[in-house]
Amino acid sequence: MEKQAIKIGHVETKSVMTKSNAPLGGFSVNPYVGCPHACKYCYASFMKRFTGHTEDWGTFMDVKHWPAIANPRKYAGQKVIIGTVTDGYNPLEEQFGKTRLLLEQLKDSGADILICTKSDLVLRDIDLLMEINRKNRLTVSWSVNTLDEAFKDDMDAAVSIERRLAAMKRVYDAGIRTVCFISPVFPGLTDIEAIFERAKDQCDLVWLENLNLRGGFKKTIMDYIAEKHPDLVPLYDEIYNKKIRAYFEALEKQAEEMARKNSCRFVDNETPYERVPKGHPTIVDYFYHEEVRGTANSGKRNVR
Repeated sequence: MEKQAIKIGHVETKSVMTKSNAPLGGFSVNPYVGCPHACKYCYASFMKRFTGHTEDWGTFMDVKHWPAIANPRKYAGQKVIIGTVTDGYNPLEEQFGKTRLLLEQLKDSGADILICTKSDLVLRDIDLLMEINRKNRLTVSWSVNTLDEAFKDDMDAAVSIERRLAAMKRVYDAGIRTVCFISPVFPGLTDIEAIFERAKDQCDLVWLENLNLRGGFKKTIMDYIAEKHPDLVPLYDEIYNKKIRAYFEALEKQAEEMARKNSCRFVDNETPYERVPKGHPTIVDYFYHEEVRGTANSGKRNVR
């Protein structure tokens, strides 16, 4: 994907910490508004409704400025997720350093910190991450939904899949818990077993999340499938227009069997905090956003 010029703004906020209704619960922390990765499938594009931006998603980013977190210990034992509607390690973090500042403020908090990224810029802060890991629960997650760099380039302007996987290995080897987040799973395109085989020796968890299509980007993705993969149009129509779940229900069974064959745990809508034997990551089923949203990673789902 061709990278576009990014319009930079600055916003003052009273607090960078926000209670989260995401599947994992806790607090969501986003040092930026907007994201230059410009993922075609990004659910976070809904943020434009609240921020007043009229620019295309992926062409703007506001840098947040917040008062120092006065009492970080109030978050002890709480889940703190960095990067729910932006990537804190997007390329402009190298210039503005807001994610590193946030981590400095939280390093003695005792929080259960999760960093979600598509970047290898996280390696800049590996010494800080190792310090945090000694005092807190720390997890770093990379989104990897394909091993096909051409498909990746069609979908986002983030770094290559190989760079993400290389960063994952370095962080894993540094003793920090890592996640391979297979998200979003594109029906007929994302090979979960191939990704699992590539990442299993350098992650403690594999998360699975299906592609959700809603809002303005549904047409974008459906048009892409029609142009690049016309043979998949009936499948996408079945899933996203007729709301038939057979494909993902079969994929759940495939993932459970993959776990069995590899002596991995397979769990539903919960992320146990642990390091696992190398090559045996816990596989977590987070399919169906509407069923796991707001459940605080409890292992339970909203009623179907």
